[in-house]
Amino acid sequence: MNSDSPNTQSLSQRLAEFADQLPEAGLSVGELVKQLGREGLLLLCIVLSLPFLLPVSIPGVSTVFGLLILFIGISETLRMPIWLPGKVAGYTLTRERLRDILKLGANWVQRLEKLARPRMAWLTQPSMERFNGAMLVMAAALLMMPLAIIPFSNTLPALACIFLAVGMLGRDGVCILLGCFFNVASALYFGLIFVLGAAVVLKYLGPYLPSWATGFMG
Repeated sequence: MNSDSPNTQSLSQRLAEFADQLPEAGLSVGELVKQLGREGLLLLCIVLSLPFLLPVSIPGVSTVFGLLILFIGISETLRMPIWLPGKVAGYTLTRERLRDILKLGANWVQRLEKLARPRMAWLTQPSMERFNGAMLVMAAALLMMPLAIIPFSNTLPALACIFLAVGMLGRDGVCILLGCFFNVASALYFGLIFVLGAAVVLKYLGPYLPSWATGFMG
């Protein structure tokens, strides 16, 4: 699946075809990235974000998937080829697991293709690409925050990742705006969690905490 060669297939069709052609041994993240162009990496952001649409996060995947989305966002922001740390690049996905993820992604992308269309073109111009990439980095960072037990702590930033990637792929400024909205909503939600958590700690543990800690949370 290489977006550099001409292809009349839709993104969802190409994703489903790619899933059917996976090697028996599976693929490492590094090998997967090598087979994807810029368009494919943005498509991968959508696929990797889908598991986090559940109200409660799935243990064991948020760090690896979030890191990969983060590095894709950095490559978009800096306009340079993606770089991955050795541990992330070497993480291997079995053929069955990767095929299931890609097939699920193809189904969702098919739906998103009906939603996305060129709109508000000024938000997808080359001058905005670095900003959009930075928004994707922010969404990935929020996705990786260690708040797995908090409902919707992964859902909101995952929606930001999906809409930003769809917007960049489809040159759809409305989707870009929705991605930015979910980024802001995530930041406000996490801020509220921190404030409420600090209030509870101060109420019940305040007398036992050192003065510098109470001053920081107060």
